[in-house]
This record gives sequence, structure tokens and C-alpha cells, in this order.
Amino acid sequence: MKTVHRISRWASLALIGALLAFAPEAAAQQPGSAPASPAPTTQTSPDAPAAPDAPLAAGPAGEGGGLAAQAPPKPDRHSDLPHDLSPVGMFMAADWVVKAVMIALLLASFLSWTVCVAKAVEVACARARAKRAFKVVDQSRSLDEAVQRLSKRGGPAVFMVRSANDELHRSLPAMAYAGEAGLKERVVSRLARIEAQAGRRLMRGTGLLATVGAVSPFVGLFGTVWGIMNAFIGISQSHTTNLAVVAPGIAEALLATAFGLVAAIPAVVIYNIFARAISGYRQVMADAAAGVERLVSLDLDFRKVPDERRRSTSILAAE
Repeated sequence: MKTVHRISRWASLALIGALLAFAPEAAAQQPGSAPASPAPTTQTSPDAPAAPDAPLAAGPAGEGGGLAAQAPPKPDRHSDLPHDLSPVGMFMAADWVVKAVMIALLLASFLSWTVCVAKAVEVACARARAKRAFKVVDQSRSLDEAVQRLSKRGGPAVFMVRSANDELHRSLPAMAYAGEAGLKERVVSRLARIEAQAGRRLMRGTGLLATVGAVSPFVGLFGTVWGIMNAFIGISQSHTTNLAVVAPGIAEALLATAFGLVAAIPAVVIYNIFARAISGYRQVMADAAAGVERLVSLDLDFRKVPDERRRSTSILAAE
């Protein structure tokens, strides 16, 4: 019995000791209680340098704190946009296909103005020569006289007079047998071919104006379509529809259409001006041809007049 009492007593003492030992830990793990953190025991030497990576102390509440002041700046999402939106700046920033289109249109415009200057001088000089030759033909009393007065001049109208005179002298032996109808037909044929050749000579180069005026708008439109397609591709890659991102690419594309209009409009206007000027030149040539035909017909009629009557008629005409 004593042994049992001893064992029960020691067991009670052991249980009380275990409860006393477990009580502080249970109290520390109760909900709502915060575990105590040990204070740092690191000691720093007064001679040791400060850590370079230590964060700055928080600044005043009004300034947002030191960490906010040291935050890296946000990258500018529009820093790669072209700031120079002048025609030269947009040309330099455009795609290479759009650049090629603009250069081709500039070259076409330069050729159009070159043709304009060259043909203006050529048409003016040709029309002046034709008018002078027509004046001489209209004032002459015979084909031989017109040939003599125009011997030191040149041009298609002068060539008409010489060609008709050559045909007249070459047909004289056959006129007694074949008559005058064949001679007149041959003279008219020669004059018509000379007039047509002179008109074709002045029309050289105007075909370029017609081509530039008709094709340039479509070439510029091709550059615009290509540039807008690249602009939409850039929009899809940047994942934004901001107007500041979209506008430069579309402006570069529309610049190609502007170049096309700049090349086409002057070319069409210049072509129409030269078409009217060449039509006026052909009218002067037609008048000169008609004057040559009248001189040929007059010479044929005077050959039927007796020599005495012909001399008296010439004297009266000279007076």
C-alpha cells in the first residue's frame, strides 16, 4: 500500500510540473496574441562605414516619402514617335516603298517642268517662223518669187514652198500631155505630209505630260495604301489606338498622295496648253499650205497667157 501511495504521489507531482511547464507556451499560442520578437543584438562599430544599400529614411508626409522620390521614372511610351512632322521629316521617317514612290513622283514632276520649258521655246519659235513664211507667201506674186525671198530662211513652211516649186518644174514636161490635175494632186499631197510631219515633231514630249498626268495620282495612291497598311501593322504591334501613335504613319502615307497630285495637276494643265498651242501652229501651217497652192495655181494659169500679155500684166502688178 505504501508503494502505491508513493507512486501516486510522484505521478501527481510529475503531472503538476508538466502542466506548469506547458502553460507559458499555450498562453503564447492563444489567438490574438503576437509573438515577441527578439531585439537585434548586432552591434556596430563607430568606425564602420554605413551600408550603401540602406534605404533612405522616409521624408515628410507632404513630399511622398524618400522611397517614392527614388522610384525610377516611367518610360515614355511615345518617345519613338517622330517629332518632325514637316514634309521632309515625314519623308525621312516613311517606309522605303513610300520613299521610292515619292522619289519617282518628284522625278516625274521634274521631267514635266523640263518638257514645259523646252516645248514652250520650241513652239514659240516654230510658230514665229511659220507666220513669217506665210506672210512672205501671201505677199509674193509667183512661186519663184516666194522661193527667192525665203532662200535664207528655214522651217516647214519654207520647205513647203521649195517642195512645191520642185514638183512644178519636174512636172512641166508632162503637163502638155497629162494636164494640170496630176500636178495639183501631187503638190497637195506633199504639203499635207509636210504639215503632218511638222505637227508630229512639235508633239514629241507631250506624251510624257499625258502619261504623268494620268498615272501619277494612282502611283501616289499606291504609296498611300502601302503606308496606311504599315501604320495599321504598327498599331497592332504597339497594342494602342492612341492618336499620337496612329497619326504620324497615316500622315506619311497621305504625303504620297499629295506628291501624286503635285506631279499630276501641272502635267495635265501643261499638256492642255501645249495641245492648244500646237493646234494654233497647225492652223498657221495650213494657211501657209493654202498660200502655196494658190501660187501654184496662179503660175499654171499664167503659163496659158501669151508672153506679151503676161509681161504687161507683170508690169501692171509691179506698179
